[in-house]
Amino acid sequence: MELTSDCQLFTRFDENAFSCLPVIHLGGGGVPTDLSLTMDRSTKSVPSNMQFQTKVKSCTPAELTVPGKSKKDKLRGYEVILEDTILFPEGGGQINDVEVLRITRRGADSVNFVTKEIQPGSEVNLKVDWNRRFDHMQQHTGQHLITAIAEKMYGCPTTSWCLGENISSIELDIPSLTDKQVEDLENEVNKRILASIPVTPHLYHDKDDPELKQFRCRGLPDDHVGPVRVLIIDGIDSTLCCGTHVSNLSHLQMIKLLWTEKGKKKDRINLMFVAGGRVLRYLGRCVKVERSLTTLLKGPLDDHYELADKAVKGCKMNQKYVTSLLRDLAVFEGQKFKADSNSFLSLHRKEGDLEFMNIIVQQVANPEKICFLTVGDEKGAGLFLLSGPEIFIKEVGPKVAEILSGKGSINRGNYQGKANKLSQKGKAEKLIQETLSSKDSQVKGQDNSTQEKEP
Repeated sequence: MELTSDCQLFTRFDENAFSCLPVIHLGGGGVPTDLSLTMDRSTKSVPSNMQFQTKVKSCTPAELTVPGKSKKDKLRGYEVILEDTILFPEGGGQINDVEVLRITRRGADSVNFVTKEIQPGSEVNLKVDWNRRFDHMQQHTGQHLITAIAEKMYGCPTTSWCLGENISSIELDIPSLTDKQVEDLENEVNKRILASIPVTPHLYHDKDDPELKQFRCRGLPDDHVGPVRVLIIDGIDSTLCCGTHVSNLSHLQMIKLLWTEKGKKKDRINLMFVAGGRVLRYLGRCVKVERSLTTLLKGPLDDHYELADKAVKGCKMNQKYVTSLLRDLAVFEGQKFKADSNSFLSLHRKEGDLEFMNIIVQQVANPEKICFLTVGDEKGAGLFLLSGPEIFIKEVGPKVAEILSGKGSINRGNYQGKANKLSQKGKAEKLIQETLSSKDSQVKGQDNSTQEKEP
């Protein structure tokens, strides 16, 4: 059996790059061993050991909370533990070798969540998506390099990092960095890449090895057992790390530091960056946006900010004019209906808003006159307001809201709310008119009855 997206075991696998640094390989019994994944530099071919055959040790029913969903919305499946694996479990800031389903570390075991049951003892083939793994390697090694140089230049240690889908971030323990400081840091980082500095792993027997004290580390998980892996960037950094990395800084190609923003904790910042192939993809997106803006703004890149600023200011000024005109129109419509002998007004204005409707009602200033006002896209959603006698709007308001597939309530003597189907306002207007006609008939009937009883 092959564990691929076909059986939804791993919807996407990951890989390494031009010369993969040894990947943590959970050897027999789940003990981490060093699996060398070296790319043939002469042919630039994908390493043959990106595929691997192993056996299933156990398969137990389990549930997985789907990312972005409610905690109650869980996916039923199975947790599979293999005799050996080349798939990376999430940890140390690096995400696992999948997108939808999950691989996690539990003690010395790599636990794979799958949607189909696989019998223990079954042989399975593992495949790693080289492009995705290499991308993760570039970002992770890039983070180590940025972290080391930033601490050396500015004395700011890294407190955490996040490997994002398109952009990654490093949380630095420093209140701020100037644009010049970020530029200098970027230059120093890329100098190291040009120097083609080797990146190598070293395994220590266990976490009690006294030599480990010399290395930078945020601490091992409490349930860690077995060898401890240290990643060494020659002459730059030595750090405990279980992640996947390139074997030479030249394989990073380039790093671009994008911007900084405030961190979640006080006096910390997040430094956003892209490395390797992501730099080209980011530049490609920027070029597309630049060309689109050049066409839209009718000016070259150097003029984009000035042209956009001018357009935004003009838009804001025009909006002020529109708002002023709408207010004047609302006053006019309200005064017009107030002087009219009719007792019912139905009015729709696409560009209007709640203020527009309230001004009309305020100008009418007659609780006996009924106003049915709507604003927004006639074929989509918008707002509605119904004003008139209190008894009338309490009776008809909820019915109008139902017809418009919306919700409403009484506010300041008016029934108002959101309408999801303004296309049905004709039906709502018909209901109001029929209700008015019915009440008028009842009043006339009562008047005639009174006249007949008079002597």
